[in-house]
Amino acid sequence: MSTTSVQNKVGEVRREVDGRVFKIVIDNVAKRNSFTPEMMQQLSSELTEFDRNDDFWVAVLCAEGDHFTAGLDMPKFFGPGAAAKPIPERNLDPFGLRNRSVKPIVTAVQGITYTIGIEMMLAGDIVVAADTARFCQMESRRGIAPLGGAHFRFLTRTGWGNAMYHLMLCDEFNAERALQIGLVQEIVPAGKQIERAVEIAKLICKNAPLGIRAMKQAALKYIEAGERSAVAAIADVRDRVMDSEDAKEGIRSFVERREAHFQGK
Repeated sequence: MSTTSVQNKVGEVRREVDGRVFKIVIDNVAKRNSFTPEMMQQLSSELTEFDRNDDFWVAVLCAEGDHFTAGLDMPKFFGPGAAAKPIPERNLDPFGLRNRSVKPIVTAVQGITYTIGIEMMLAGDIVVAADTARFCQMESRRGIAPLGGAHFRFLTRTGWGNAMYHLMLCDEFNAERALQIGLVQEIVPAGKQIERAVEIAKLICKNAPLGIRAMKQAALKYIEAGERSAVAAIADVRDRVMDSEDAKEGIRSFVERREAHFQGK
């Protein structure tokens, strides 16, 4: 595909089926796989199809190109006239905050894996990272806060100190650091991450699917009460930060490609 074709292509999330493995592919390469409202809706639809269809036992969430995702396409969510697309009530949401699959989900990441990219990883189970992967939970650098589950799942995956270190610094860190703190489970050479994720998915498929699902469901029950309280807190976080002057400044600075100047109000 030519460079012009890539630039003109509309971003999408699509499926590819490999036996019992259900691949969900993020494809908006021209914008570093940034998510539009339509893509978020598509991701929900694909996750729901995977969850409800008994033919599929394990999902692999992955992305085309050199990057997993740069996060939200901010102007399309927060610019003039922009709005998120509603996710149907019965659908799985991409961050597993309302409905979460008890089937296994393996995520393959590479290059830029920012903000919602980390939260999508955390909504799954196993992460395979390319050695090029770069992670950053940078919402507070934009005057807002994580709203997709990072505020509690980063903590349960990596421990308090590691979570606060990266959530407060909003720093970028590499795949080795992510492996060290438990955010990812394997590192492979760039270009091999999807292949390895599918390989892991097929290994899981050799085990009894009902046993795997019951095990995951039991594990989720263990942390359910804490997660329920953390999810309930998101509305308060949203109210406190999204309408603030700092949030407006953060979005303006992102669009204008400059450093933000926050006032704490």
